[in-house]
Formats: sequence, structure tokens, C-alpha cells
Amino acid sequence: MLRTGVAGRPAVDIAHELLVRFGRISRLLAAPVPDIAAVAGVGAARAAQFAAALELARRSLWEETQARDSLASPMAVRGYLRLRMQHLGHEVFWAVFLDAQNRVIAAEELFRGTLTQTSVYPREVVKQALAHNAAGVILAHNHPSGVAEPSVQDQALTRSLAESLALVDVKVLDHFIVAPGACLSFAERGLL
Repeated sequence: MLRTGVAGRPAVDIAHELLVRFGRISRLLAAPVPDIAAVAGVGAARAAQFAAALELARRSLWEETQARDSLASPMAVRGYLRLRMQHLGHEVFWAVFLDAQNRVIAAEELFRGTLTQTSVYPREVVKQALAHNAAGVILAHNHPSGVAEPSVQDQALTRSLAESLALVDVKVLDHFIVAPGACLSFAERGLL
């Protein structure tokens, strides 16, 4: 993406500094544009190109997810949710609403919180599921702390949401916890 270097500094040296500064490619792509632009030889235009590449990857994954005939596996939306959530410095709660054949109807950020918590209201999740006429839902939230393990509160929330949604015939198919470099599936862990 760097293509060429700048006077006295080849592109390979700039790339090496970026990797050293951010630790790995995923952190580089998740870094704020001004932080990337601050590296000597990068600048605002190249930093914007990194952000554009990440957004193109997100959109591509989302198109693939929507084009699938069926989401038979929790893996079908994992990549998109990781790209969408793993770099955030605050907690968010998402829902992916599915039709009766497990095709994606919509994916929405329903709640936004602080560094360590997000308030999630089952009534609002049920309301959105009904608004989309969903038959199923995949839930997701992130842990900016970097630990993808579910807390006792996460497990209780998942049970509460599954019970609330079951009352209106909407099945919770999975709940992902996304952290930088990790993504845990409740279904794969046998927690649903």
C-alpha cells in the first residue's frame, strides 16, 4: 500500500516502522488515522488509504455474508463482526437479524457503552427483532480489554435475551464476544 518511500527513506523502512510501532497488522489497521499519519513518511493521504482499505474489507465481508443462501454456521458472520468491533475502545452490542432460512435481514449496533460495560435492554432487542420480522438473531458484543472470555453477567444476559426472544418465537443462534485478536462463540462453547 505504501508503494514508494520518501526522500531518504524507502517504503520497506516505513513499513517496518509501522509494524514495530503498532505491533501487528490488525492493530495498524485499527489505529486512528492521525496516529498512522504521524509516522515519518506516511502522512495523511497514506493513512487515509489504510482506513479506506479496512472499510473496503468490512464492506466486502458484509456483502459475502448477505449473499449467502444460509448461515448454517456461526463462522459465517465472525469475520465481519471482528472487523467491525475488535478495534473499538468502548463496548458496543450488535444484533444480526435473520429470516427463517437464516439469511441476514439486517445487522445493527443496538447499544453503545463505556470502556468496561454496556447497558443492554432485552425489551429493545425484542422490539428490533419484531420490527425486522426476524426468526433468528446472532448477538455480539466486544471486550476492549482484550479478554474474550464471557463474564457471569455476559452469560446471564445471554440467557435473559434468549428467554425474552423465545417468547416471540425468535431463536438466539449465537452470541459472540469480540476482543482484539480473539472471538469467542457461545454456541461453540456450549453456552447456549
